[in-house]
Amino acid sequence: MSEPALQHNIGDDPLMIAGRAYQSRLLVGTGKYRDLAQTGEAIAASGAEIVTVAIRRTNIGQNPDEPNLLDVISPDRYTLLPNTAGCFTAEDAVRTCRLARELLDGHKLVKLEVLGDPTTLYPDMAATFDAAETLIADGFDVMVYCIDDPIACRRLEEMGCVAVMPLAAPIGSGLGIQNRYNILTIVENANVPILVDAGVGTASDAAIAMELGCDGVLMNTAIAEARDPVLMASAMRHAIIGGRQALKAGRMPRRRNASASSPSDGLLDA
Repeated sequence: MSEPALQHNIGDDPLMIAGRAYQSRLLVGTGKYRDLAQTGEAIAASGAEIVTVAIRRTNIGQNPDEPNLLDVISPDRYTLLPNTAGCFTAEDAVRTCRLARELLDGHKLVKLEVLGDPTTLYPDMAATFDAAETLIADGFDVMVYCIDDPIACRRLEEMGCVAVMPLAAPIGSGLGIQNRYNILTIVENANVPILVDAGVGTASDAAIAMELGCDGVLMNTAIAEARDPVLMASAMRHAIIGGRQALKAGRMPRRRNASASSPSDGLLDA
């Protein structure tokens, strides 16, 4: 069940991507659900406003005889983020984005991913750079999946990507953030939104990403493969909000020794 009264952020704190403001910092995918009805319910419970769609694997009108995802994920309610999942060359990724633009009436915002091999699903960064350069020159607003390398992320930003999306761990692994130092370094040196993409397994992983200063988190498997996807979607919604609030509140300093939570002055004698 969705929770419309829940505030995503503190006051005036939207996520800005390609000049548009979003109240939710949770982005979700549409794969691996039991059926379209469950897909719609989970996405509604997540509170997400941006929903990513694998153009090569999902029907959004290409096949009129098959169920259409847009029947449960309306473009009037959500910002659709076509992605190039399943592409292993720059050429295929560019072609897929251009197809999405045709299907969605000139839609420019895309999520680029060019995979290196089918086992790890790690990005092929050389091909990713090539595809990003081509797409940006072609007028696309590119959000890009990449390795958690500060130098690679900086290069993608300098090329003109509107958001950079380093992995936390391999796609679908649920391992959580494996290199917090790299993610923190990427965040501290970025001038575009940094969103953790891939590897989140549970709500605490999402909260950690936000506490590190990430602007958002994109996930699919962590919700879709939960025992109760709709409940997990709600948990992720709260985790993103809690992590962002903790970042803004400022955590207490870490100490090696104890520090009493009650004052020591005026203690009664035993």
